[in-house]
Order: sequence, then structure tokens, then C-alpha cells
Amino acid sequence: MNYKGAYKIIVPRLIKDLNPSLHYHNINHTIDVIDSTVRIAKSKDFSPKEILLMKTAALFHDTGMLNTYAGHEEASIEIAKEILPTFGYSENDISFISGMILSTKLPQSAKTIEQRIICDADLDYLGRNDYFMISHQLRYEWELLGLRKISLKDWYQFQINFLEGHSFYTKTAQELRNEGKEKNLKEIKSLFSQMK
Repeated sequence: MNYKGAYKIIVPRLIKDLNPSLHYHNINHTIDVIDSTVRIAKSKDFSPKEILLMKTAALFHDTGMLNTYAGHEEASIEIAKEILPTFGYSENDISFISGMILSTKLPQSAKTIEQRIICDADLDYLGRNDYFMISHQLRYEWELLGLRKISLKDWYQFQINFLEGHSFYTKTAQELRNEGKEKNLKEIKSLFSQMK
């Protein structure tokens, strides 16, 4: 498997061809998910090949945004199926990667430990200090694409509901991010309560 080769094809394509209105689902998000995936995976006893498969799923998980917003996970899988065989990935590898990509579709539905890791990596920011900035990038993205124009008050309510309904799957993500997620939730509730 030539992960580096796939990376050299995909990253420039995302930088060049993604809709510039994608302020959340952009190259920064993809790199962030790769980094978070590796951090969580390294806390477990995975083989180098298993970590490469997870990194590949993280690399491809939002490539479908090149073609479509709704159903981009399925479109990402199609891109992976098209590109990965040329970089030495077997049908089994691609099927495994596809399962990880599909598990990130909201609401997340992770069954395997690898799927749980990529799902936690995809939403790692929920428990970080840059949570507010990143969440507003999503709100702005929706507005620019005409998907949903939402008032700040309604956005905070949406975020409260999302954070309250979300749980990290892995112990590593829970230990790293639960405290920060609770802090972010408390701040949003405070801001929401001050709005008329």
C-alpha cells in the first residue's frame, strides 16, 4: 500500500478543486482528522498496516465533497474505489476503508474499533479550545451554500442538542476530549441563556 502516493494525489486535488465555500469541510479538516486518527490509533496496539488503513480512510473520508454535499460519504467511497487500486490497495483493504468512511455519516454508526476511531477523530474538535471557531465555520458553510440560514440563537440551540446527544466511542477520545466538550457545552448554554 502506497499511502504517500495516494496522499500526494488527493491533498492537491482537495486544495485546488474543493468549493471555496467549504469553510468547514476543507483541507484543514481532512488533515486534522488524519492527525486525530493517528493520535487515537497509537494509544491502541495496531499494526503499521492497520494504522495506514485508518489514515487512508481519514484522507478519503470527505473527498466526496468534490462532487456532492448530500451523500458525500458514498461519493468518497467511489473516489477511494477508483484511486486506491493504483496505489496497491486490495479489494479487502478498500472494503475495510469504505466501512470506516461510511461510519462517519451523521448520526455516526461505528461498529468496529477502527470505525470508532475515525468517528472520534472526525468530531475531535468538539472537545477542543478551537471548537467555537470550527463550529462557526460549519454554520458559515451552510449559509454560503444555501443549505441552512440559521440565527445565532438557533445555532447555539442546535449545538447544545448536538453536544448533549454526542458521545465519544473510544476511551482515548473520552479522556482527551470529554472535559473540554463539557466546558464548551457549558459556555454555549451560558451564551444561549443570555440571548433574547
